[in-house]
Amino acid sequence: MLPAATLLRRTVLAVCLVLVLAGAWTLGRRMETSTQVRSPRPIPSTIPSTIQSPVQFQSAAPVVSVAQNEPGPSSLPSLPSLAAALNAPDLSPLRSRALVLPVQGATAAQLSDTYTQARAGGAAHEALDIMAPRGTPVLAVEEGRVAKLFLSKSGGITLYQFDPDRHYAYYYAHLDSYADGVAEGANLRKGQVIGYVGSTGNASPDAPHLHFAIFRLGPERQWWRGTPLNPYLVWRDARP
Repeated sequence: MLPAATLLRRTVLAVCLVLVLAGAWTLGRRMETSTQVRSPRPIPSTIPSTIQSPVQFQSAAPVVSVAQNEPGPSSLPSLPSLAAALNAPDLSPLRSRALVLPVQGATAAQLSDTYTQARAGGAAHEALDIMAPRGTPVLAVEEGRVAKLFLSKSGGITLYQFDPDRHYAYYYAHLDSYADGVAEGANLRKGQVIGYVGSTGNASPDAPHLHFAIFRLGPERQWWRGTPLNPYLVWRDARP
């Protein structure tokens, strides 16, 4: 039988060996774990429904855009009260000119305010439609030069006229034809026949009419661009 002292030493050595081996094994596991690369968290393929797309804000000052070299719709349809407010600085000078109604035989009482009516794509009309039989003479609302004779997909046969001061442009569209002698650069007389009511462009063949618009020119005096005004308010007071 081994002496007690020898047995004690062997027991202590065995315990120390076990502890060393256990420590080495633990350290090895930790090093192995630290060297592993964790896979990233998967990114969802769809955006949660609670996230909404940014709101698109539009300018409150409608300006005629350049589209196929003709006035296009403004950015926002305007209510009658808003239209009156936007046109207020121009109404007085335009009314003082005693503009002729551009369709022969038409009266102010027959006019309907079509300026704010929605058209294709939700755009505001920004013009005055005057219904009349095909071939009814169209008249120049005042004196001024013919800025452009233009054929477009939407307006059909059209005519752009500048006022004498080149501050405003008058736009006549859906004409059936021009009157004899009307040419670009020609000076028109107030009340002169410049064309005839029709339905060219995107107008219905069953509803011939004159599409008439007024816009204030910018400093560049471009015949296709300006700030739209409501022609109805020139001849009729705004209604609630």
